[in-house]
Order: sequence, then structure tokens, then C-alpha cells
Amino acid sequence: QLQLVESGGGLVQPGGSLRLSCAASGFTLDYYNIGWFRQAPGKEREGVSYISRNNGSTKYTDSVKGRFTISRDNAKNTVYLQMNSLKPEDTGIYYCAADLRPNHFLRGSSWNRPGQYDFWGQGTQVTVSS
Repeated sequence: QLQLVESGGGLVQPGGSLRLSCAASGFTLDYYNIGWFRQAPGKEREGVSYISRNNGSTKYTDSVKGRFTISRDNAKNTVYLQMNSLKPEDTGIYYCAADLRPNHFLRGSSWNRPGQYDFWGQGTQVTVSS
């Protein structure tokens, strides 16, 4: 059975840090493109970061560049999102998602489109507030 399970969310003060985890079961993360998305109340789901299958190239939305880092631990079959210097506008539910199309390449900015991913985790809440 395929599963993506996010964890690591919570309440943090502005300027603080969190590390989100996305653990996969039933498939090998390294073989597929993985994205992190977030959704704030009343807003559309937006792409935050992405790591490609195999060579692990990464992309970030402009608002998190220099603050967030995506990485993958193949031994643990887990993708991480290290979030530093958190801001109130980073608040939302964070989801990881997998593009399960074999040998698929996400071109240009297509990585941040939710429709490019066909399997999602349940999400983890991140709240940045003083």
C-alpha cells in the first residue's frame, strides 16, 4: 500500500526553525519527483519546493529561497524540508506529494503545479506566531 506521511509541524515563533519529514512506504522515493506544497486558510495550494528523481536537483518558490532546504535520505526513504527564519506568512498546512509517472521529468516551473502530482500525504500544520 502506497503511503506518504508528513510529520514535524507545530507552533513556532517568527525566526524559528522546523524540519518537516515526508516518509514513504510502498514505493521508493528516489525514483520519483517529490514536491512540498502548502495551503493557508482561504488560499490556493502553492508549491514550496521540489526534488527531482535520481539526481536530486532542487527548486524553490521565491519566497522561501535562502530559508528552506529540501533534501532526501534514500536509506530512510524520506524527504525533508528544513525551514529556517520562519515568518508568519509561512503558516499553513504542508503537504508532500509524489509524481508517480515513471521516468518523468518536470520541466521549467511545472514542478509547482499541484496537478503534476498524483499522490499526496495527509499534511502537517505549521503555525508561525508570537
